[in-house]
Amino acid sequence: MEDPAETGMESRDLPAVFRRSRAKIWLRTGILTVFGILFGLTLYHDIVFGPFRLLWAIALIAIALPIGFWMRKLVPMQVHTPSGYVTLSFDRIYFALIVVLVVIKALATSLLHVTLLADGAMCVILGLMIGRLSGICLRVHALKPDQTLPKS
Repeated sequence: MEDPAETGMESRDLPAVFRRSRAKIWLRTGILTVFGILFGLTLYHDIVFGPFRLLWAIALIAIALPIGFWMRKLVPMQVHTPSGYVTLSFDRIYFALIVVLVVIKALATSLLHVTLLADGAMCVILGLMIGRLSGICLRVHALKPDQTLPKS
């Protein structure tokens, strides 16, 4: 991405939404990291000591990855061409899906005591999050203006 100073635009001259879009990707990465650590530790425990199998976890994540990658298309994005910034908007469908899966996981763990369902929900959440974040990063990269051309 071009330096805003090279385009004649200062960072403070841009609307706040342009300055926050990079933070949105880092926020998504942070959320994925937190979920990954928490769910990863729980999955590890359930795989080692419980009825859940590593192959099942890999299969569920592998199924959810391409679905999450496809969901990148649902994220509203715009390009601000003078500055090269890409803005991201809130994706309600993905948010609702993740909330439903987290509620299913919580209910399966706390009330129903169905470890297999809880572990399956965790794997689907992780697969969706990893696939979608990867897709968003690739989509943002594709939307940015080509920076490899020499400036005239």
